[in-house]
Amino acid sequence: MSTRRDFIRKSAIAVAAIPLINSEVFAAPKTSGKTGLALYTIRDAMGNDPASALAAAAETGYNWVEAADHRDGKFYGMQPTEFGKLVKKNGMVALSSHSGINPDNYERMIDDAASAGMKYLMLPSLPGEWSSSIDGYQRAADFFNKAGERSRKAGLRFGFHNHQVEFLEINGRVPYDILLSLTDPKLVTFELDLAWITAAGKDPITYFRNHPGRFEVWHMKDLTPEKQDATLGEGIIDFKPILAEARTAGMKYWFLEQDHCRTHTPMESIRISRDYYLNKLLK
Repeated sequence: MSTRRDFIRKSAIAVAAIPLINSEVFAAPKTSGKTGLALYTIRDAMGNDPASALAAAAETGYNWVEAADHRDGKFYGMQPTEFGKLVKKNGMVALSSHSGINPDNYERMIDDAASAGMKYLMLPSLPGEWSSSIDGYQRAADFFNKAGERSRKAGLRFGFHNHQVEFLEINGRVPYDILLSLTDPKLVTFELDLAWITAAGKDPITYFRNHPGRFEVWHMKDLTPEKQDATLGEGIIDFKPILAEARTAGMKYWFLEQDHCRTHTPMESIRISRDYYLNKLLK
């Protein structure tokens, strides 16, 4: 009788059998010229026609992607192995997933990400019962460690993506600091959203230096003076000194993410942002 573990193992073998792009894509120093895209940025296109949207992302030059639609055991309506194959068919890597993970579904979510050939599984935000009190954040940290251990056994890294709320003090304490202090670095990494930490009035470089190595993945997005996200180069964030601390942060990969594309279409924005990164931030 075939078990779910057998299915995961066979799925991983099937994905691995597809020719991969150069392994340098999985060793991404900031000077490598490799770029990642959070598919949430082009979510409408992904919802309408995932194959065409992924082809467009690849044509723009992106090397790895982060899924943002993982429901009912499927990514964008596809079985995990099918999604992984489609991404690789376009010469990219399905590196990560933003998934609505909770204590009831996390094992299935982890197995799905492993079947798709992913390296990371990120929790996009905390549910209200965890984000409204110190006790809630402590319980969240406990769950992170549990999910991190289960992820490690599946060959994944579990991580958490921030917004502004985690930096707003509760009873004199910064919730994000609680998550950092109560999670095991061997089990849990952090996907730092550079725009939202900046919008919260915090300095990412300070966090890198106080918690070196904890921030393996970044979301790169710019920020307007009104604290709205923006296309790279069209906002107020000075990315060069932040990128200079990539090694301290432990950053291995980053994704362009833009929640709302106000001045360009999403496809235009991902091209402009990538060009800005390559032509302005790496020089």
